[in-house]
Amino acid sequence: MKRIFAITFLTCASLSGLAQGWDLKKLEDINLGRNTDMDKPLNFLSNSTDYLAVGFPVGMLAVGFAKDDASLKQEGFQMATTTVMTYGLGYVLKKVIDKERPYVTHPHIQNYKEFSGGSFPSGSTALAFATGTSLSLSYPKWYVILPSTLYACTVGYSRLHLGAHYPSDVFAGAALGIGTAFASRKLNQWVRNEGKKKKLKQQMHE
Repeated sequence: MKRIFAITFLTCASLSGLAQGWDLKKLEDINLGRNTDMDKPLNFLSNSTDYLAVGFPVGMLAVGFAKDDASLKQEGFQMATTTVMTYGLGYVLKKVIDKERPYVTHPHIQNYKEFSGGSFPSGSTALAFATGTSLSLSYPKWYVILPSTLYACTVGYSRLHLGAHYPSDVFAGAALGIGTAFASRKLNQWVRNEGKKKKLKQQMHE
């Protein structure tokens, strides 16, 4: 767990240090040359990450408890843990790094609207990749993995299109989301194993 957190943090930190010239140039290529007709739908897509990150685990848990489906409840708890970890770590990183939005530092960047919070990492991208990775790990089928990956990548692109983030912010968000999904799975496996060990010890002493 600590190792995964350290790797994720170091990845984010290194991405933050990418050459600013490259970072800004890539953002300009996408943002300044964009099709503005796509601003509204891509903003809608970005906003959907909060609803999906919360909706999926809540829905899975609700159905799991209603049907008394242990597997579905387990996957729901795991996805809920992923969401909480992504929100928490993303918030801490934003506060600690406190990086200005690109349109603040570079006024020629055309932001679709004013975005709250720091620029690094991209929270929307983190949530999209966290949700997509969690679903793909829970249900490793191409018809889950493909749309999940496409959705997450499109959200990442949307943050550049809308002028909300630098490419390094988006890459860091993707790393954070993927990292929390794997960390959550490991954490839940550890908790289940410890529970089984405790139950076995109790049975042996009865």
